[in-house]
Amino acid sequence: MDLKNAIHECWGKIDEGHVATYIPALANVNPYQLGVCLFDVTTDRKEQAGASQVRFAIESVSKVIALLYAIDQLGLKAVSSQVGTRQTGFPFDTILNMEITGESRPLNPFVNSGAILISSLIEERDGQSPFERILAFSRKICNDPGITLDHEIYRSELATGDRNRSLAYYLKARGSLSNDVTTSLDTYFRQCSMMVTCESLTNLGAVLANDGVAPWNGERLISSQAATYTKSVMMTTGLYTESGTYSVQIGVPTKSGVGGGLVAAAPSHCGIGIFSPALNPVGNSVAGLALLEMISRELKLDIFKY
Repeated sequence: MDLKNAIHECWGKIDEGHVATYIPALANVNPYQLGVCLFDVTTDRKEQAGASQVRFAIESVSKVIALLYAIDQLGLKAVSSQVGTRQTGFPFDTILNMEITGESRPLNPFVNSGAILISSLIEERDGQSPFERILAFSRKICNDPGITLDHEIYRSELATGDRNRSLAYYLKARGSLSNDVTTSLDTYFRQCSMMVTCESLTNLGAVLANDGVAPWNGERLISSQAATYTKSVMMTTGLYTESGTYSVQIGVPTKSGVGGGLVAAAPSHCGIGIFSPALNPVGNSVAGLALLEMISRELKLDIFKY
């Protein structure tokens, strides 16, 4: 597949979206960017085009990494007992996900309440803060030692994170979040402010596609059980309230972030990382999803068809 031509065909979609403005540092990002990287785990071949090496804020894609790390450290049973896997028809940052349903735990790990709770499960160890531990794991599973914290974005997260604070205190009041709220929020804000590239996310997707084994060196980074569980949750909840729509249209486990990133994992086939910061009203990359749909169709990646 000619990735450069695919970018050209999807470029016009950028004008249908807008960069995230509720986080001030993201409002300054140039919307006219579109990049892609694809890692074929069957051949160990990697292809990329466009803005594939541009660093951008990982934002909600970090929820995938934090979930995998929590499972690695605590076990799937412990993690799944505290966060569910149910789809929600509500926005990702509302407490209605729990309040209306009467749930005592977040519906899934990719809504903000669930992600904050997952981050709270990572505690300081051996002199490393929870975020430092997540950062080290991110660099390993993304095969990218260049992943760092962007302090400007982190400060923006802190300044505009009152809704997330309300979610954290709600979880604390319900007895769902047992660790310190301030530390848990700081970990969450920091993990969302990590800077990655399409290639970083491609490597993450490739590990998931390859059943938890890093295709670049054959090392098992996560359990097969963790990879399967996470891909399943990505398929059903990874694209906010559009998850069901794109399960039908694309058919590949995918997670988005308001920084414009997408990570996708086509089981036993490839990992895909995409970046384009112009978002639709739900918070998903407009051109990025159009490009991913094209790739899925051309390479026959839809898990429900092939």
